Amino acid sequence: MRLHRLSVTAFGPFGATQEVDFDALSDAGLFLLHGPTGAGKTSVLDAVCYALYGAVPGARQSPGTSLRSDHAPSGTYTEVLLELTVGERRLEITRRPAQPRPKKRGGGFTTEKAQSWLREHDSRTGEWTALSRSHQEIGEEITQLVGMSREQFCQVVLLPQGDFARFLRADAEARGKLLGRLFDTRRFAAVEERLAELRRAAEQQVREGDERLLALAHRTAQVAGGAVVDERPGEPGLAQAVLTQAAVARSEAREALDIADAAVSAAESRQAAARRTLDRERDLAARQARYEETLRRQEALESGRPERDRVQAVLDRSRKADLVAPALSLRADAERDHGSARSARERSLGRLPAELADEGAEQLSARERRLTEELGGLESARRAERRAAEVVRERADLDRQARADDDILQDAGGWLSGWEPRRAGLATRIEAAQEAAARAEHLAGRLEPARRRLGAARRRDELAERTTAAESRLTAAREHRNEAHESWLDVKSRRLQGIAAELAAALTPGDPCQVCGSADHPAPARTGADHVDRVTEDAAYAAFTRAEEDRTAAEVEAAATAEAWAAAREEAREGAGPEAGPSVAELAAEVEELTLRHAEAHALAAQTHGAREALARAEREYENRVAAQRDAERRVAARTSRREALDREQTALEAEVARGRGASASVAEQASLLERKIAVLIEAAETVRQVELTARRLKEADGKLADTAFRAGFDTPDEAAAALLHDGEHRTLQHRLDAWQAEAAAVADRLAEPETRAAAGHPPADPEAAEAAHTCAERALREAGSALAAVRERGAELARLSRQTDTEVRRLGPLRAEYDRVARLAGLTAGTSAENERRMRLESYVLAARLEQVAAAATARLQRMSSGRYTLVHSDARSGGKRAGLGLHVVDAWTGNERDTATLSGGETFFASLSLALGLADVVTDEAGGVRLDTLFIDEGFGSLDDQTLDEVLDVLDSLRERDRSVGIVSHVADLRRRIPAQLEVVKERTGSAVRQKGTGA
Repeated sequence: MRLHRLSVTAFGPFGATQEVDFDALSDAGLFLLHGPTGAGKTSVLDAVCYALYGAVPGARQSPGTSLRSDHAPSGTYTEVLLELTVGERRLEITRRPAQPRPKKRGGGFTTEKAQSWLREHDSRTGEWTALSRSHQEIGEEITQLVGMSREQFCQVVLLPQGDFARFLRADAEARGKLLGRLFDTRRFAAVEERLAELRRAAEQQVREGDERLLALAHRTAQVAGGAVVDERPGEPGLAQAVLTQAAVARSEAREALDIADAAVSAAESRQAAARRTLDRERDLAARQARYEETLRRQEALESGRPERDRVQAVLDRSRKADLVAPALSLRADAERDHGSARSARERSLGRLPAELADEGAEQLSARERRLTEELGGLESARRAERRAAEVVRERADLDRQARADDDILQDAGGWLSGWEPRRAGLATRIEAAQEAAARAEHLAGRLEPARRRLGAARRRDELAERTTAAESRLTAAREHRNEAHESWLDVKSRRLQGIAAELAAALTPGDPCQVCGSADHPAPARTGADHVDRVTEDAAYAAFTRAEEDRTAAEVEAAATAEAWAAAREEAREGAGPEAGPSVAELAAEVEELTLRHAEAHALAAQTHGAREALARAEREYENRVAAQRDAERRVAARTSRREALDREQTALEAEVARGRGASASVAEQASLLERKIAVLIEAAETVRQVELTARRLKEADGKLADTAFRAGFDTPDEAAAALLHDGEHRTLQHRLDAWQAEAAAVADRLAEPETRAAAGHPPADPEAAEAAHTCAERALREAGSALAAVRERGAELARLSRQTDTEVRRLGPLRAEYDRVARLAGLTAGTSAENERRMRLESYVLAARLEQVAAAATARLQRMSSGRYTLVHSDARSGGKRAGLGLHVVDAWTGNERDTATLSGGETFFASLSLALGLADVVTDEAGGVRLDTLFIDEGFGSLDDQTLDEVLDVLDSLRERDRSVGIVSHVADLRRRIPAQLEVVKERTGSAVRQKGTGA
């Protein structure tokens, strides 16, 4: 990787654009980067790192810090451009960090997002081709091409000597952290952690299996009633002890089961014998009780025999009376029908005239036929009466229509007489409304611009006052900013004048100086009376920063206000000519006048549609009234002829109605009177006939009833009626007789049973004693059965626990073997196993190999720098109780002794750390895939060397050109400016730092 050109704008201390030509510096091979403290030497290296990776090294990228220069104007973007060749490709990277910029609208600032550009140079066409603008894609492309992360790049290309000096003095753990970041050995640490996790997981599984096995052992002991095993989880004999315990418990359970089976068999035999004895006693007692009960029932039957004979006699007479029951029912029905017919005849005869009360049915029917014939002759008179009523209604309708037509003709004539003047007035209204519409449109075109000009004039006057106030605030802000700037520059200048004393205050005897690198401090500077410390300078700078922000905000506010005032003034002057714009009062009067005129014209124009609609309605009404007038005249002529025909018809109808109604008021009334008389006659004739019929039936029923009663054996019908029983009484008596007969049959059957008679001859039975003996036998059987069930359940539970124990032991075997294997590997990789004699972790082992390579590469340069005296070697010896693997010693050829690198002096430590840094750069470069690093930077430390050692170190650095490399030295040492002609100087100025190239022809 070779750097060609660097351009920074508004970055760090650089307020303006600064260019660095690395091609010119690389031609010299060795160049010096120098400048006063705080000028920005490190910022040049930061810019290179930021262009490649989008971030600066170390703490300078911490949250809250900004890459933007405080010297840069507000409109200038912070930007870094780097042109380089890597992997045979010439690239150009441009980056802009997130930064504030003035808002395009209104005042204040907004944050501009970070941006990146990547371009590649085409050597054939000589043009640049855009590749990407994505932060992620550019970062991945650069990291892949360079082959190093940002941390590796900062450690290998920007060689910070202070870090390697600490590396030489550090312990194994600190060296491991640095080497781990450079060589990315996280995968080996991940292997260690993974093995540790597997060991913990396997250990947990084994422990859980032992706990389950021990829980089974406790359960087995609880079921069997024995002792618990003494082994604990993790002990090797636990599984065998649990298996032995389970086998012993199963054997004891089988013996107990055999004993319980024998006890149950004996109890069952005793219980069966007691059961048979109990059944015999119970049967004998039941037969004896049955015989005694049968004797008691026989005595009860004999005592109730007289009542049974009486019930039998009542039932026999009831059966004879049942033969007379139909005749009795028939005679009662005939008597009831005859009474009903006589009552109906009395009611109907009461509605007849007195002279007809004694007439028979035939006479009444003859009168009814005569009235019916008279009613039929009134039908023609009814039709004539209905038609006469219709004629009256029709004449009334004709009179009503005549009056309505008269009103129509009178109204139409009056309205049509004023039609022409009305039509002319409506046409005039339409013409006036159309003229008003055109006038309103013209006024509207003038009114809207006038309103805009009025609003603009009001804004103009308001903005004029605000512009004056903003200019006053801007003037005050500028004066305050200039005063704060001068105060800050004065304080900064005073601090720089006393910076030597401030640095001298931090000197410690024996430690190297931060400026020259010497460990001797013969004459440190002293602070003066007007010395200013860093806190005062920071406070002055903070005050200047706030004043600068206030000035910028005031400038933005004044510019925005002035721009708005100019726009409002031009809008208010629109159409007013080049002279000064009109006042607000003039424009308001003009708007008011135009508004009034427009409203009047608009109101009149709004009547156009109404006037047209009114004319259309009037024309439609004219046509309707003319048509109505003609229709009314036709209807008047037709009604005259119709009225004459109705008069003739009505005269004929009245004569016919008079003949039909007789003395009644109407034909309908006469017909209704005849219908009522006919109905009364019909009812009376029917009731007379019904009385005669029912009398004959009653007489026939009396004769049949007397004959039936005599044949049944009764003297009179009343005696037969008294012997009849209701259904309920008959069923009750029959049930009593049937029950007595059934009881007699049952008693006879029981007395005939041979077993019952034989039981009566035996002594009395004693079932209570047999019951007590049977209960004792059953209790003994239940107890024996419960004991057998408990033994069987215990045996089944022990068998189940034994199976679980066997299964758990078989499952735990592979887990324990896997745990032993993983634990051995984890102990080896973690350095805790006895097999790992040096207690070296896997990651430390890999880093030790890398450290051997670094020490070998560093020794090649250290021997030249130390005139062959020193050699760096890697040591894997243990120190005390610490782990081995990352020790670093120096071999002194003058004494032949090997000692720790922490014993080197200040100058020896510098060239030893420089050799280590260069060696590490070679190893990391090879590790990254062999990408050439053609440009290196070395930061400080040269002040601790004497002249001879400095010459040797510079010779070694100059020899790097043999590999076509260029080395940049960052140092304050004045003697290096004489020794190295190619220089890049960073100069501090009040407007920001600047870079100057010397000795390169640029």
